Amino acid sequence: MSTGGILGLGAIAGTTIFIGLPVGRMRRLAPSVRTLLNAIAIGILTFLVWDVLSAGVDPIERRLTALTGEHPNPGQSWWGFLGMCGLLALGLGLGLLSLVYYDRLLPRRRTVAGATSLGPGAAAVEEFRAADSPWTPGRRLALTIAIGIGLHNFAEGLAIGQAAATGAISLAVLLVIGFGLHNATEGFGIVGPLAGEENPPSWRLLGLLGLIGGGPTFVGTVVGQAVTSDEMSVAFLSLAAGSILYVVIQLVGVALRAGHKEMLYWGVFLGLIAGFATDFVVTAAGV
Repeated sequence: MSTGGILGLGAIAGTTIFIGLPVGRMRRLAPSVRTLLNAIAIGILTFLVWDVLSAGVDPIERRLTALTGEHPNPGQSWWGFLGMCGLLALGLGLGLLSLVYYDRLLPRRRTVAGATSLGPGAAAVEEFRAADSPWTPGRRLALTIAIGIGLHNFAEGLAIGQAAATGAISLAVLLVIGFGLHNATEGFGIVGPLAGEENPPSWRLLGLLGLIGGGPTFVGTVVGQAVTSDEMSVAFLSLAAGSILYVVIQLVGVALRAGHKEMLYWGVFLGLIAGFATDFVVTAAGV
């Protein structure tokens, strides 16, 4: 397959994230419906945490098996295994804790008429009535989600590019179909925090969030067709898992404060089912 064809596959897989973004402009929703939409996003993101961590741990487990299995691989070393473990821990720490400490700086800029505004999250309209900055707490949280998903999608692009570059075209096409379906649900996860805002997000903002979340799929395809490594995959996947986990914790806290507990659990259930259902196509490709 030509370079243009490979890059086209990556672009197709990444652009499907835009399918779910228009949901962020929906308004006049009942509080229970907003809670349900927010909870579906939580379910999708929870699935992504599991999916990303599984993919990140897999190459580490392969190295451990190569060291301790019945037929040890002399080309592997314990230092290499420990280095991969360190990359996983470092990525998780940077993805999760850096956002925690960054969030501690935000209250200084969240003041309305001398009063400190409410914390990050989604669901309650009052939480998104910002003063001067267009970057309300909900929009900042949506941006954080997009960045975390973008890191995850970069790793997906690596898989597409590597499969196509090695001549496994059928596998690459199946990956594009699976990742494309998967990314469509991720778009909905990005705009979950925007459903409770009084003013709908602009199409320009939705386009920006889509580029941040879906664009790395294309970039990963470019890199994947040239060079890839287990270390690179572990680093990006662990960063993605940490940042997405931070968002999940934030969204759960806000959803609990908003009430409608039944809608919360139904939404999480539906989000998890959506994540697993779209992932089955990728599994069918043998990944």
